[in-house]
Amino acid sequence: MPRPVTIFTGQWADLPLETLAPKIKSFGYDGLELACWGDHFDVEQAASSKKYCKDKWELLFDHGLDCFAISNHLTGQAICDNIDERHKSIVSAKVWGDGKPEGVRQRAAKHMAAAAKACRQFMDLRPGRTEAEKKRPVVVNGFTGSSIWGSLYAFPPTPQSYWEKGFADFGKRFGPILEAFEKANANFALEVHPTEIAFDIATAERAIEAVGKHRRFGFNYDPSHLAYQGVDYVRFIRQFASRIYHCHIKDVWWGRGDGSVGVFGGHTDFGDARRYWEFRSPGRGDVDFESIIVALNDINYNGPLSVEWEDVRMNREHGATEAASFVRALDFPTNKQAFDAAFARK
Repeated sequence: MPRPVTIFTGQWADLPLETLAPKIKSFGYDGLELACWGDHFDVEQAASSKKYCKDKWELLFDHGLDCFAISNHLTGQAICDNIDERHKSIVSAKVWGDGKPEGVRQRAAKHMAAAAKACRQFMDLRPGRTEAEKKRPVVVNGFTGSSIWGSLYAFPPTPQSYWEKGFADFGKRFGPILEAFEKANANFALEVHPTEIAFDIATAERAIEAVGKHRRFGFNYDPSHLAYQGVDYVRFIRQFASRIYHCHIKDVWWGRGDGSVGVFGGHTDFGDARRYWEFRSPGRGDVDFESIIVALNDINYNGPLSVEWEDVRMNREHGATEAASFVRALDFPTNKQAFDAAFARK
Protein backbone atom coordinates (compact mmCIF):
# COMPACT_ATOMS: atom_id res chain seq x y z
CA MET A 1 0.00 0.00 0.00
CA PRO A 2 1.27 3.51 -0.74
CA ARG A 3 2.20 5.47 2.34
CA PRO A 4 -0.46 7.99 3.40
CA VAL A 5 0.22 11.57 2.33
CA THR A 6 -0.48 14.03 5.12
CA ILE A 7 0.25 17.66 5.87
CA PHE A 8 1.51 19.27 9.06
CA THR A 9 -0.97 21.89 10.29
CA GLY A 10 1.56 24.02 12.18
CA GLN A 11 1.88 26.56 9.37
CA TRP A 12 -1.91 26.75 9.11
CA ALA A 13 -2.72 27.33 12.78
CA ASP A 14 -4.21 30.75 11.98
CA LEU A 15 -7.19 28.83 10.55
CA PRO A 16 -9.66 26.93 12.76
CA LEU A 17 -9.49 23.20 12.07
CA GLU A 18 -13.12 23.28 10.97
CA THR A 19 -12.11 25.70 8.19
CA LEU A 20 -8.83 24.01 7.38
CA ALA A 21 -10.02 20.40 7.10
CA PRO A 22 -12.12 20.77 3.93
CA LYS A 23 -9.34 22.80 2.32
CA ILE A 24 -6.76 20.10 3.03
CA LYS A 25 -9.03 17.42 1.60
CA SER A 26 -9.55 19.49 -1.55
CA PHE A 27 -5.75 19.83 -1.90
CA GLY A 28 -5.54 16.03 -2.16
CA TYR A 29 -4.30 14.81 1.23
CA ASP A 30 -5.17 11.65 3.14
CA GLY A 31 -4.84 13.21 6.56
CA LEU A 32 -3.33 15.72 8.95
CA GLU A 33 -0.38 15.82 11.31
CA LEU A 34 -2.07 17.88 14.00
CA ALA A 35 -0.19 20.74 15.63
CA CYS A 36 -0.68 21.25 19.38
CA TRP A 37 -1.44 24.93 18.94
CA GLY A 38 -4.20 27.02 17.43
CA ASP A 39 -7.36 25.00 17.94
CA HIS A 40 -5.99 21.97 16.11
CA PHE A 41 -5.10 19.76 19.09
CA ASP A 42 -5.33 20.65 22.77
CA VAL A 43 -3.08 18.35 24.79
CA GLU A 44 -4.82 18.83 28.12
CA GLN A 45 -8.30 18.31 26.71
CA ALA A 46 -7.28 15.26 24.70
CA ALA A 47 -5.64 13.70 27.75
CA SER A 48 -8.67 14.22 29.98
CA SER A 49 -11.74 14.12 27.73
CA LYS A 50 -12.83 11.23 25.55
CA LYS A 51 -15.56 13.46 24.16
CA TYR A 52 -12.96 15.96 22.93
CA CYS A 53 -11.11 13.17 21.13
CA LYS A 54 -14.27 11.71 19.61
CA ASP A 55 -15.42 15.14 18.42
CA LYS A 56 -12.03 15.73 16.80
CA TRP A 57 -12.23 12.43 14.95
CA GLU A 58 -15.78 13.20 13.85
CA LEU A 59 -14.56 16.46 12.33
CA LEU A 60 -11.71 14.74 10.52
CA PHE A 61 -13.81 11.85 9.26
CA ASP A 62 -16.55 14.21 8.07
CA HIS A 63 -13.96 15.52 5.60
CA GLY A 64 -12.42 12.15 4.72
CA LEU A 65 -9.22 12.78 6.68
CA ASP A 66 -7.12 10.60 8.95
CA CYS A 67 -4.39 11.38 11.49
CA PHE A 68 -1.23 9.43 12.29
CA ALA A 69 0.74 11.76 14.59
CA ILE A 70 0.51 14.93 16.65
CA SER A 71 3.25 17.54 16.93
CA ASN A 72 4.25 19.50 20.01
CA HIS A 73 7.18 21.49 18.63
CA LEU A 74 6.59 24.88 20.22
CA THR A 75 6.26 23.73 23.82
CA GLY A 76 9.14 21.29 23.30
CA GLN A 77 11.45 24.16 22.39
CA ALA A 78 11.15 25.53 25.92
CA ILE A 79 12.19 22.33 27.71
CA CYS A 80 15.97 22.73 27.40
CA ASP A 81 16.37 26.25 26.03
CA ASN A 82 17.86 29.26 27.75
CA ILE A 83 14.51 31.05 28.02
CA ASP A 84 14.14 34.64 26.80
CA GLU A 85 11.31 36.94 25.71
CA ARG A 86 10.93 35.17 22.35
CA HIS A 87 9.57 32.05 24.02
CA LYS A 88 6.55 33.90 25.35
CA SER A 89 5.16 34.08 21.82
CA ILE A 90 5.37 30.32 21.17
CA VAL A 91 4.20 28.70 24.43
CA SER A 92 0.81 28.88 26.09
CA ALA A 93 0.13 31.39 28.86
CA LYS A 94 -0.03 28.46 31.29
CA VAL A 95 3.41 27.19 30.32
CA TRP A 96 4.86 30.72 30.35
CA GLY A 97 3.43 31.54 33.79
CA ASP A 98 5.56 34.23 35.43
CA GLY A 99 8.26 33.78 32.78
CA LYS A 100 10.96 32.66 35.22
CA PRO A 101 13.15 30.38 33.08
CA GLU A 102 13.32 27.25 35.22
CA GLY A 103 9.57 27.31 35.84
CA VAL A 104 8.93 27.64 32.11
CA ARG A 105 11.19 24.67 31.39
CA GLN A 106 9.53 22.49 34.00
CA ARG A 107 6.01 23.34 32.86
CA ALA A 108 7.00 22.68 29.25
CA ALA A 109 8.37 19.27 30.24
CA LYS A 110 5.15 18.44 32.06
CA HIS A 111 3.15 19.44 28.98
CA MET A 112 5.28 17.21 26.74
CA ALA A 113 4.80 14.25 29.06
CA ALA A 114 1.04 14.87 28.96
CA ALA A 115 1.19 14.86 25.15
CA ALA A 116 2.06 11.16 25.24
CA LYS A 117 -1.10 10.35 27.18
CA ALA A 118 -3.16 12.69 24.99
CA CYS A 119 -1.91 11.13 21.76
CA ARG A 120 -2.49 7.61 23.08
CA GLN A 121 -6.09 8.33 24.07
CA PHE A 122 -6.80 10.21 20.85
CA MET A 123 -5.43 7.49 18.58
CA ASP A 124 -7.13 4.69 20.53
CA LEU A 125 -10.49 6.43 20.04
CA ARG A 126 -10.13 6.57 16.26
CA PRO A 127 -13.25 4.95 14.78
CA GLY A 128 -12.48 1.50 13.45
CA ARG A 129 -9.17 1.15 15.27
CA THR A 130 -8.42 -2.52 15.89
CA GLU A 131 -7.04 -4.07 19.06
CA ALA A 132 -3.83 -4.86 17.21
CA GLU A 133 -3.46 -1.21 16.18
CA LYS A 134 -4.02 -0.11 19.77
CA LYS A 135 -0.94 -2.09 20.77
CA ARG A 136 1.33 -0.18 18.39
CA PRO A 137 3.22 2.90 19.55
CA VAL A 138 1.73 6.28 18.74
CA VAL A 139 3.95 9.20 17.70
CA VAL A 140 4.42 12.69 19.11
CA ASN A 141 6.76 14.85 17.04
CA GLY A 142 8.53 17.78 18.58
CA PHE A 143 11.53 19.83 19.53
CA THR A 144 13.74 19.68 22.63
CA GLY A 145 15.46 23.05 22.73
CA SER A 146 19.09 23.20 23.81
CA SER A 147 21.06 24.92 26.55
CA ILE A 148 24.24 24.82 24.41
CA TRP A 149 23.05 25.94 20.97
CA GLY A 150 24.51 29.40 21.64
CA SER A 151 27.97 27.84 21.74
CA LEU A 152 27.64 26.45 18.20
CA TYR A 153 30.71 28.37 17.12
CA ALA A 154 33.40 27.30 19.57
CA PHE A 155 34.68 30.67 20.70
CA PRO A 156 35.54 31.58 23.37
CA PRO A 157 37.36 28.23 23.30
CA THR A 158 34.80 25.59 24.26
CA PRO A 159 35.92 22.29 25.78
CA GLN A 160 33.95 19.11 25.25
CA SER A 161 33.11 19.18 28.96
CA TYR A 162 31.06 22.33 28.36
CA TRP A 163 28.99 20.67 25.63
CA GLU A 164 28.68 17.50 27.68
CA LYS A 165 26.91 19.51 30.38
CA GLY A 166 24.32 20.47 27.76
CA PHE A 167 23.71 16.87 26.74
CA ALA A 168 23.53 15.89 30.41
CA ASP A 169 20.94 18.62 30.99
CA PHE A 170 18.92 17.27 28.07
CA GLY A 171 19.17 13.72 29.43
CA LYS A 172 18.06 14.82 32.89
CA ARG A 173 15.05 16.72 31.59
CA PHE A 174 13.95 14.18 29.00
CA GLY A 175 14.47 11.05 31.08
CA PRO A 176 11.17 11.44 32.98
CA ILE A 177 9.40 12.56 29.79
CA LEU A 178 10.48 9.39 28.01
CA GLU A 179 9.28 7.29 30.93
CA ALA A 180 5.86 8.92 30.51
CA PHE A 181 6.04 7.98 26.83
CA GLU A 182 6.94 4.42 27.79
CA LYS A 183 3.91 4.23 30.09
CA ALA A 184 1.66 5.46 27.27
CA ASN A 185 3.26 3.24 24.60
CA ALA A 186 4.21 6.36 22.64
CA ASN A 187 7.36 7.39 20.77
CA PHE A 188 8.88 10.86 20.90
CA ALA A 189 10.20 11.91 17.49
CA LEU A 190 12.66 14.79 17.58
CA GLU A 191 12.83 16.87 14.42
CA VAL A 192 16.60 17.23 14.09
CA HIS A 193 17.01 20.93 13.52
CA PRO A 194 19.30 23.86 14.30
CA THR A 195 18.58 25.16 17.84
CA GLU A 196 17.75 21.61 19.07
CA ILE A 197 20.00 19.34 21.13
CA ALA A 198 20.49 17.34 17.90
CA PHE A 199 20.99 19.22 14.65
CA ASP A 200 23.12 16.80 12.59
CA ILE A 201 24.25 13.17 12.65
CA ALA A 202 26.99 13.64 15.24
CA THR A 203 24.74 15.43 17.72
CA ALA A 204 21.91 12.95 17.09
CA GLU A 205 24.27 10.17 18.17
CA ARG A 206 25.14 12.08 21.35
CA ALA A 207 21.49 12.77 22.11
CA ILE A 208 20.69 9.05 21.94
CA GLU A 209 23.52 8.33 24.36
CA ALA A 210 22.37 11.14 26.68
CA VAL A 211 19.00 9.42 27.23
CA GLY A 212 20.59 6.00 27.75
CA LYS A 213 19.50 4.83 24.29
CA HIS A 214 15.90 4.97 25.50
CA ARG A 215 13.73 3.15 22.98
CA ARG A 216 11.08 5.89 23.04
CA PHE A 217 13.49 8.51 21.72
CA GLY A 218 13.77 8.76 17.95
CA PHE A 219 13.35 11.11 15.06
CA ASN A 220 10.90 12.92 12.87
CA TYR A 221 13.05 12.79 9.75
CA ASP A 222 13.19 16.08 7.84
CA PRO A 223 15.88 16.41 5.14
CA SER A 224 15.51 20.17 4.75
CA HIS A 225 17.22 20.97 8.06
CA LEU A 226 20.18 18.74 7.26
CA ALA A 227 20.78 19.46 3.60
CA TYR A 228 21.76 23.12 3.65
CA GLN A 229 24.20 22.41 6.49
CA GLY A 230 26.04 19.91 4.28
CA VAL A 231 24.87 16.89 6.31
CA ASP A 232 24.28 13.64 4.41
CA TYR A 233 20.51 13.43 4.83
CA VAL A 234 20.19 10.01 3.15
CA ARG A 235 22.86 8.55 5.42
CA PHE A 236 20.80 9.82 8.37
CA ILE A 237 17.96 7.46 7.39
CA ARG A 238 20.20 4.43 7.17
CA GLN A 239 22.19 5.24 10.31
CA PHE A 240 19.11 5.69 12.49
CA ALA A 241 16.85 3.21 10.73
CA SER A 242 15.23 1.81 13.88
CA ARG A 243 14.53 5.29 15.25
CA ILE A 244 12.80 6.91 12.26
CA TYR A 245 9.30 7.24 13.72
CA HIS A 246 7.87 9.81 11.31
CA CYS A 247 8.85 11.56 8.09
CA HIS A 248 8.48 15.15 6.90
CA ILE A 249 8.65 16.01 3.23
CA LYS A 250 10.14 19.49 3.06
CA ASP A 251 12.46 20.93 0.45
CA VAL A 252 15.24 23.50 0.58
CA TRP A 253 17.68 25.07 -1.83
CA TRP A 254 21.17 26.22 -0.98
CA GLY A 255 24.16 27.83 -2.67
CA ARG A 256 22.03 30.81 -3.70
CA GLY A 257 22.09 34.45 -2.71
CA ASP A 258 24.62 37.12 -3.58
CA GLY A 259 27.50 35.85 -1.49
CA SER A 260 26.91 38.29 1.37
CA VAL A 261 24.98 35.86 3.62
CA GLY A 262 26.32 32.53 4.82
CA VAL A 263 24.81 29.32 6.13
CA PHE A 264 24.00 30.93 9.51
CA GLY A 265 21.56 33.32 7.84
CA GLY A 266 23.21 36.68 8.42
CA HIS A 267 20.31 37.88 10.62
CA THR A 268 18.23 38.24 7.46
CA ASP A 269 14.53 37.41 7.08
CA PHE A 270 13.24 34.50 5.04
CA GLY A 271 12.66 35.70 1.49
CA ASP A 272 15.67 38.02 1.44
CA ALA A 273 17.30 37.53 -1.98
CA ARG A 274 20.76 37.67 -0.40
CA ARG A 275 20.25 34.43 1.55
CA TYR A 276 22.42 31.38 0.92
CA TRP A 277 19.53 28.97 1.59
CA GLU A 278 15.74 29.01 1.71
CA PHE A 279 12.96 26.50 2.34
CA ARG A 280 11.08 25.59 -0.84
CA SER A 281 7.87 23.83 -1.73
CA PRO A 282 8.53 20.08 -2.26
CA GLY A 283 10.05 19.48 -5.67
CA ARG A 284 11.17 23.10 -6.06
CA GLY A 285 14.44 22.80 -4.15
CA ASP A 286 17.62 20.73 -4.22
CA VAL A 287 16.70 17.75 -2.01
CA ASP A 288 17.08 14.34 -3.71
CA PHE A 289 13.74 12.83 -2.74
CA GLU A 290 14.22 9.81 -5.01
CA SER A 291 17.14 8.66 -2.87
CA ILE A 292 15.11 9.36 0.27
CA ILE A 293 12.25 7.11 -0.86
CA VAL A 294 14.70 4.34 -1.74
CA ALA A 295 16.28 4.60 1.71
CA LEU A 296 12.88 4.68 3.45
CA ASN A 297 11.91 1.55 1.52
CA ASP A 298 15.19 -0.11 2.50
CA ILE A 299 14.51 0.45 6.22
CA ASN A 300 10.84 -0.62 5.83
CA TYR A 301 9.42 2.71 6.91
CA ASN A 302 5.66 2.50 6.34
CA GLY A 303 4.45 5.60 8.17
CA PRO A 304 3.05 8.73 6.58
CA LEU A 305 4.88 11.12 4.28
CA SER A 306 3.90 14.39 5.89
CA VAL A 307 4.36 17.62 3.96
CA GLU A 308 5.65 20.48 6.07
CA TRP A 309 4.92 23.28 3.70
CA GLU A 310 7.16 26.36 3.94
CA ASP A 311 7.95 28.56 0.96
CA VAL A 312 8.00 32.31 1.51
CA ARG A 313 7.73 33.04 -2.22
CA MET A 314 4.67 30.91 -2.99
CA ASN A 315 0.96 31.07 -2.15
CA ARG A 316 0.45 28.34 0.43
CA GLU A 317 -2.76 26.91 -1.05
CA HIS A 318 -1.14 26.61 -4.46
CA GLY A 319 1.96 25.13 -2.85
CA ALA A 320 0.12 22.63 -0.68
CA THR A 321 -1.92 21.39 -3.65
CA GLU A 322 1.18 21.03 -5.79
CA ALA A 323 3.01 19.27 -2.95
CA ALA A 324 0.30 16.63 -2.51
CA SER A 325 0.57 15.66 -6.17
CA PHE A 326 4.37 15.72 -6.02
CA VAL A 327 4.52 13.34 -3.07
CA ARG A 328 2.02 10.91 -4.58
CA ALA A 329 4.07 10.74 -7.77
CA LEU A 330 7.28 10.40 -5.75
CA ASP A 331 6.33 7.48 -3.52
CA PHE A 332 6.43 3.85 -4.64
CA PRO A 333 6.13 0.51 -2.84
CA THR A 334 9.19 -1.65 -2.32
CA ASN A 335 9.75 -4.75 -4.43
CA LYS A 336 8.64 -8.07 -2.92
CA GLN A 337 10.85 -10.27 -5.10
CA ALA A 338 14.07 -10.03 -7.05
CA PHE A 339 13.52 -8.24 -10.36
CA ASP A 340 15.23 -11.08 -12.21
CA ALA A 341 13.34 -13.87 -10.45
CA ALA A 342 11.37 -14.59 -13.62
CA PHE A 343 14.61 -15.55 -15.36
CA ALA A 344 15.25 -18.46 -13.03
CA ARG A 345 14.70 -21.95 -14.38
CA LYS A 346 12.88 -24.56 -12.37
